[in-house]
Amino acid sequence: MASNLKGKKILLGICGSIAAYKTAFLTRLLIKEGAEVRVIMTKAAVSFITPLTLSTLSKNPVLIDISSEEAWNNHVELGLWADVFVIAPATATTLSKMASGLADNMLLASYLSAKCPVFFAPAMDLDMWKHPSSINNIKTLRSYGNKLIPVNHGELASGLIGDGRMAEPEQIVELLNKTFENKGQFVGKTVLVTAGPTYESIDPVRFIGNRSTGKMGIAIAEAFAERGAEVKLILGPSSLEAKNKLVETINVTSAQEMFDKAMEFFPKCEVAILAAAVADYRPLNISDEKIKKKAGNLKIELERTKDIAATLGNMKKAGQLTVGFALETNNEEENAKRKLEKKNFDFIVLNSLNDKGAGFKHDTNKVSIISRHAGTQKLKLKLKTEVAIDIVNTVAAQIFK
Repeated sequence: MASNLKGKKILLGICGSIAAYKTAFLTRLLIKEGAEVRVIMTKAAVSFITPLTLSTLSKNPVLIDISSEEAWNNHVELGLWADVFVIAPATATTLSKMASGLADNMLLASYLSAKCPVFFAPAMDLDMWKHPSSINNIKTLRSYGNKLIPVNHGELASGLIGDGRMAEPEQIVELLNKTFENKGQFVGKTVLVTAGPTYESIDPVRFIGNRSTGKMGIAIAEAFAERGAEVKLILGPSSLEAKNKLVETINVTSAQEMFDKAMEFFPKCEVAILAAAVADYRPLNISDEKIKKKAGNLKIELERTKDIAATLGNMKKAGQLTVGFALETNNEEENAKRKLEKKNFDFIVLNSLNDKGAGFKHDTNKVSIISRHAGTQKLKLKLKTEVAIDIVNTVAAQIFK
């Protein structure tokens, strides 16, 4: 059977750990799978395995410094060249620098320039692995969308037994094969995603809004793009942005602007994910000037905004699939199922503000995916990037069944 890695361009970053000896086997396995491999080493890594060994196995020069006597090595070009960047072994020092954005060597500069998925395979001693700073750095890297290759349990270089061993080359290759298995799954399909809050003006200074950051919706847009979809992301006011070039971001402010753009793009989409926290009400009258403070109370009359989800649900044609979101504080599942029917969703993603680590402003979320026909999946607390993959997998299972 043909390998999913055949023809793939893999950038391998090697750090200074005794586990670096495994990269000779990893490089050989990747070449056998049909991948093209280029290697970057830190200066510390050279003490553990020679560049000559890796250049011979990869059939490409090994890069260590950004500049050499021969030429300036273009880290930006490498970041654009690669289909995937694997950093193995990734030491505690390199993980810390990656998390903080420090670029003091070729490997780190290439990491910060990478436009492709980044996988990292930690290797360190037991106590280093369990240290709060290492745990926090790994959490930060995963929140950026980087993929952790889990460590193994076993004998470590110190002689201790525990977690911290770098994954074996065969495990890394298997993981990469699975990653590329569905890579082009949504090629030729257009996915609409709404994300973030809406702001409804009261006057030129003030507005009615909510605490949504758009993080969940952006993660979903990126996850679909990684599988080859052309994504239209309608994003309310947010400091965040999607990085994948297959995501076209349309910035809006108000519920009406989001409604108009959704109406424009929905007829051309196979899938719509309505993750935005859209205002249900807006001020009936917007003051042209800043409202001055006066004695007594201020009353603002509100009117309903147009219901994007219900409108698209009524417009939905055969072959289109819609997914809604429900953020609840009580009677969660009952309310979500009612919304699923009312707005003609195929699925609804339910999360509760009662769950610690879920909802607005968190990197994590705890959701249930309720299907019209396939029951309910209750997921554990995960990073939003991982929840996004679960949502994409659920959609894919429905579309490609």
